[in-house]
Amino acid sequence: MKQPIYNTALYLRLSRDDEQQGDSGSIQTQRMMLRDYAQTHGLNIVSEYVDDGWSGTNYDRPGFQKMIDDIEDGKINCVVTKDLSRLGRNYIMTGQYTEIYFPSKGVRYIAVNDNVDTLNGESELAPFLNILNEMHARQTSKKVKAALKARRMNGAHISSFAPLGYRWDPEQKGHLLVDPETKWIVEKIFDMSYHGMGAAKIMKALIREQVPTPGWIHYSREGAYSHIYQNAPEKVRYAWNETKIRLILTDENYLGNSIHNKTSVKSFKLKRQTRNPASEWIRVEGTHEAIISKDVFDQVQRQIASRRRQRRDGTTQIFAGLVKCADCGWTMHFARQNKGNHPGYFSCGTYSKKVDECTMHFISYNTLYAYVLERLQFWSSMAQKDERQLLERLLQSGGENRAAERKKQASELRKAEKRKSTVNGLFVKMYEDWSAGRITESNFNLLSERYQAEQAELDDKIAALKLVMENAKQSVEDAEKWVKLIRQYSDIVELDAPLLNTLIEKIVIHEATKSPDGIREQEVEIFYR
Repeated sequence: MKQPIYNTALYLRLSRDDEQQGDSGSIQTQRMMLRDYAQTHGLNIVSEYVDDGWSGTNYDRPGFQKMIDDIEDGKINCVVTKDLSRLGRNYIMTGQYTEIYFPSKGVRYIAVNDNVDTLNGESELAPFLNILNEMHARQTSKKVKAALKARRMNGAHISSFAPLGYRWDPEQKGHLLVDPETKWIVEKIFDMSYHGMGAAKIMKALIREQVPTPGWIHYSREGAYSHIYQNAPEKVRYAWNETKIRLILTDENYLGNSIHNKTSVKSFKLKRQTRNPASEWIRVEGTHEAIISKDVFDQVQRQIASRRRQRRDGTTQIFAGLVKCADCGWTMHFARQNKGNHPGYFSCGTYSKKVDECTMHFISYNTLYAYVLERLQFWSSMAQKDERQLLERLLQSGGENRAAERKKQASELRKAEKRKSTVNGLFVKMYEDWSAGRITESNFNLLSERYQAEQAELDDKIAALKLVMENAKQSVEDAEKWVKLIRQYSDIVELDAPLLNTLIEKIVIHEATKSPDGIREQEVEIFYR
């Protein structure tokens, strides 16, 4: 009988946490084991795919994705790993590959140590092993977070790179030392800000004087950001921007403090960082030597805040930072006309720089002032007359309908969570019955497939319902806060910077159009806080 030829991929993975277990799980050990297995069982090794230092909860690993590409191209019809955890530690995704994707592509899968070989049919233990592997990843994630938090509370600075002006202490991990070679750059930036220069002027001064950027310094020292600086023109070394300047000017590291937990991930399965509110930040003071004095730092912060709100001529700066171009998103530029005492106008910041990337989006200061004042007076009047009616209008639906919908969603969520608990219990009982011989293997496999499918459906439903309810709750809370805020302004007769920045997030200006009869029309969108 002719034996099929298995063009085999040896997949090897090792995370940083796995390294702590010693040489038994090393890449070299995995390679020796899998090559020996393939040779013993007559498997034709096509290639090895290695992900060294990658978490099992992340399936965007370069080696893994290259293997999937080769499967799609028909080069591979057999995958061998040391065990199921090498393939991944997310039981849903791992099951998706082993039970659906691989069979659909005609790929045989072998996990040597777990005695899994799809040539022998589905493994009854594989789903439970995948769950245990995920539990291991979850516990590891908790331990790592706890260890990092303890290090942070003890003053350790945890980051890939030291901030500009500092170097890593070679004798104490996570401790910062002042870097005499770059300290002057930080001092120069703060000094210019202290003496009244804004971020844009500081940026131009640094570029003109060819002061190297933090990125270039990291590249020249550690080889980081090579994709940006390698073979790039010299001017890239001094490519400062306003964002970099502002980040430095507001960084408490230069006071000798360490600020942690600015960002976090929602789950150990999700790697995308989300920004935490300032109330959740962890501030540890006096962790390293300061470069900037507190008096200078505080004065710079006051000037940054006032620069957004005030201008020497007193009026136009009330809109500073709020007016945006609808097409390019750039902040609108304010200018005065040369003739007479005209209060001025706004135009697109990109257009003002004389580049052909946008149009003017012209709007006069008086027109914008009058429109914004009228809209705020309208909302304030509504809030004074009928707060509930205003809230319903903001939410764009009746309060009773919204409440009924929330009640319905809450009921569906409780039912889904209750059913999931029931299915989990049935799963465990079914496994016990199979182990005791009370049900046949065929029935076990049939019920196992059915329950796993239902579990996946329930997980999706629960996640979707929670997301909808959280978004709805946040929308209601935001609207309620804004209504209470606008009620405080019972008689708005003029605009000023504090009022605008309290109530308005941004004002978006669209390009004006002219009708056939010559009437100029322009759309202005106000986004409230």
